[in-house]
Amino acid sequence: MTTPDKVARHVAIIMDGNGRWAKRRHLPRAMGHRKGVDAVRELVRSLKDTPVECLTLYAFSSENWKRPEEEVDDLMNLMRKFIKSDLPEFIANDVRLHILGDWRALAPDIVAMLEDAIAQTAKGTRTLAVALNYGAHAEIVHAARKAAAEGEIDEQAIERHLFSAELPPLDLLIRTSGEVRLSNFLLWQAAYAEMLFLDVLWPDFTPDHLKQALAEFAERERRFGGR
Repeated sequence: MTTPDKVARHVAIIMDGNGRWAKRRHLPRAMGHRKGVDAVRELVRSLKDTPVECLTLYAFSSENWKRPEEEVDDLMNLMRKFIKSDLPEFIANDVRLHILGDWRALAPDIVAMLEDAIAQTAKGTRTLAVALNYGAHAEIVHAARKAAAEGEIDEQAIERHLFSAELPPLDLLIRTSGEVRLSNFLLWQAAYAEMLFLDVLWPDFTPDHLKQALAEFAERERRFGGR
C-alpha cells in the first residue's frame, strides 16, 4: 500500500513543446496548440484513475503576450472553445475549475466564461487549476502587498494571499519538451516540490506519462531540508 507521503496530491505541469511539435511535422504553430488542448482534455479525463486531487497547468504566462498577435489570438480562441465544449464534462466528472493569475485582465467575454465555469464547478471534489496571464514574480509581489496591508509580513501571511492559497501544497512539478527551467511558474510553491523534466513534447504527453511520473514520485525520498 502506498503511504500518504508517497502520494502526489497536487501536480503542476509546464506544458511546453506545442510549437516544436508542429514544426517537426511541418504544420502551423496553431495546430500544435490545438493538439496540446487535446492532450489537456485526455489528461483531465484520466484524473479519476489517479490519486491526484489537484492538477495545475501553465496555460498562458504574463510573458506570452510578447508572442505574435496572431498566435495570441489563436490561443485565446482555443481557450473559448475549450471552456464551452468541456464545461459539461467537468461538471459531470466532479472537476472544479480554479484560475491562477491576473485572469480578469483577459478579454471581457473570456472573463465572463471563466466566472460562469468557476461558479458551475464550485462543488467539484477534484481540482483543475489553470494559470492564465500568470507570472510567479507578480504573484509574490501581489501577495506581499496584501500581507503588508494587513500588518506584519511573514511566510504565512504571504501564503494566505497566493493565488494557490486554497490548493493543496505542491508535491510534483513536471515540465515537458526537455527544457530544464521553471519559467516564472509557481516559484514560491515549488520550494520543496519534487521536479521532473521530461523529453516529450506536450502534444505527445499522455495519461500514461502522468502515471509513470506519479510512480517515480512515490520512489523518491522527500526530506524538506532534513537529513
